[in-house]
Amino acid sequence: MVDIFERIHKDSGGPIGQYFEEGFGYYMYPRLEGELGPHMTFNGVPVLNWSLNNYLGLANHPEVRKADAEAAAKWGLAYPMGARMMTGHTRYHEQLEKMFAKFEKKEDAFLYNFGYQGIVSTIDALTARHDVIVYDAECHACLLDGIRLHIGEKFKYRHNNIEDCEHVIKRACEVADQNGGGVLLITEGVFGMTGAMGILDKIAALKKKYNFRIMIDDAHGFGLLGEHGRGTSEQLGCMDDIDLYIGAFAKSMASIGGFVAGPHYVINYLRANMRSQMYAKSLPLAFVLGNIKRMEIIDSPEGDELRRKCLQITHAIQKGFVEEGFDIGEAQACVTPVHVHGSVGQATKMVKDLRENYKIFCSIVIYPVIPKGMIIFRIVSTAAHTMDDVNYTLSAFKEIKAKLDAGAYDGDDIAAMTIL
Repeated sequence: MVDIFERIHKDSGGPIGQYFEEGFGYYMYPRLEGELGPHMTFNGVPVLNWSLNNYLGLANHPEVRKADAEAAAKWGLAYPMGARMMTGHTRYHEQLEKMFAKFEKKEDAFLYNFGYQGIVSTIDALTARHDVIVYDAECHACLLDGIRLHIGEKFKYRHNNIEDCEHVIKRACEVADQNGGGVLLITEGVFGMTGAMGILDKIAALKKKYNFRIMIDDAHGFGLLGEHGRGTSEQLGCMDDIDLYIGAFAKSMASIGGFVAGPHYVINYLRANMRSQMYAKSLPLAFVLGNIKRMEIIDSPEGDELRRKCLQITHAIQKGFVEEGFDIGEAQACVTPVHVHGSVGQATKMVKDLRENYKIFCSIVIYPVIPKGMIIFRIVSTAAHTMDDVNYTLSAFKEIKAKLDAGAYDGDDIAAMTIL
């Protein structure tokens, strides 16, 4: 018999874990401190920060901060104590759910205490053993974890490829028909790693030929995209065709939690069957009241202006990267992946140069998240950034690229990570 802890002790830690000791606090679990925004401190040094999903800048909005503080002072972080079904329900939870349902033009909505586990649990509750799940190959981990819980058939299609998607849907419908089940297609409104919008309008059009339901995770589109910020489905003109719409609070709302919106009878079914909500503590009232204030701003002329500012910064930096010869893939929304060819060693040296000498902080993505030999610098735009921030960053990346091409970062000596 093997001792589990002994096995872990001998394990290298995997592609990322093998460098954990050297990278902790710098490349992994970095210490960003100060007021949330474009300018923070990293290990005590001021940096220009492009790594917060604070799209509309609400994290430090004075009305939001006031609402958060007053709610916490009045109610604390414990109330209501208990799961929603038992003792964790208030009229304010209901009020927030009604706001989301109205905003997304759905019959009803159900509040998540935490976005990730809420999504996992929604998929688990919705699908029975004879149902078939169809999903985009680049779905977020929360969707994949929910899909893994499904004991029935599950088929993936090539990312944003409508021809392959239709082929897979046709196959799924045939299997479901044989087994007496249904088909649920799961995808994202905006893919968080690439910034690419999902092909929701094209998928919705397939409903005319096939019998299936659509559920989208629009964490990166909610509050930001569309004429009124209702998300990617509004942007692409297919809101009515999305059967279940999921929004998360961690992006445009700069908060905790999430929601699912759809037909009243389906939402009620989820209320009675979602294990992550039935057996876990309710979202504290301080967060609920703070999120009500956030929604009031999002659904207002001020929200329109914040969206305009965020997208202006996004378009400017994406245009600049392309003009400088960088590959940003399919980026359309506020996440801009800057693709560079290089090794892990080169990546760590480039990040160190950016952070130490240029005072720019952005997240880095390497293998195993992406293929070996690729590096992605992930730039997240917000309404709080300025054009000066954009121009400085583009200039810095131009210099970084020149150094890479000249061999300044050559070598795979991972010891370069040991800089703490």
